[in-house]
Amino acid sequence: MENRAITAGQEQLSFRYYDLVMVAFVTILLLSNLIGASKPSYITLPVVGQWSFGAGVLFFPVSYIIGDVLTEVYGYARARRVIWTGFAALLFMAFMAWVVVSLPAAEGWPGQEAYEFVFGNSWRIVLASMVAFWAGEFANSFVLAKMKVWTAGRHLWMRTIGSTIVGQGLDSLIFYPLAFWGLAGWPVDLLWQVILSQWLIKTLWEALLTPVTYLVVGKLKRAERVEIFDEHTNFSPFASR
Repeated sequence: MENRAITAGQEQLSFRYYDLVMVAFVTILLLSNLIGASKPSYITLPVVGQWSFGAGVLFFPVSYIIGDVLTEVYGYARARRVIWTGFAALLFMAFMAWVVVSLPAAEGWPGQEAYEFVFGNSWRIVLASMVAFWAGEFANSFVLAKMKVWTAGRHLWMRTIGSTIVGQGLDSLIFYPLAFWGLAGWPVDLLWQVILSQWLIKTLWEALLTPVTYLVVGKLKRAERVEIFDEHTNFSPFASR
């Protein structure tokens, strides 16, 4: 059965899998920020030597891939709703971490120092993470939606990689300087090396997982029987629909 070609805003639609994709997006977003955001790691490259990168880069790009799927299948407006849901979840996670870390530890419990080190992120890291996520995700979704209209729905690989270059580049460029500039253990050369590494690795991840993106997008479009084009969409991040 053929997909219905819909211009966003023309029709109210109900979907079978939209909520599940939203849950997957928010779950990966929270876990990648909680576990891997502030740890620098490295690999040893021929000639170059030791090359540093942020450990969270191994999993965080999956949220962008899911973001691509959301925009491609369900349109910018529904992706916008998921981005705001993720933002709210990040905000609550930051608040919960602050409350739990601030509570006095029971007498004799030896883990408070380690707990503070892992979960007691400074206001800079929390702010940087939320601002970078917000800007990067909306840029990613905007570019993909616009490119879909420009290409008449063709060349999905071009849209996903192109939007990732913009969105992930903006995310990395905002997060690391805002979070770590001037801090001990983060010299300027290391900071820019990590920014560049994040950008390149995230984009490479997107390119490598393009076949998976094609598979998931194809299955969802067939299941939902829809093809949405954001020709008359209000692209303001603050629009209600």
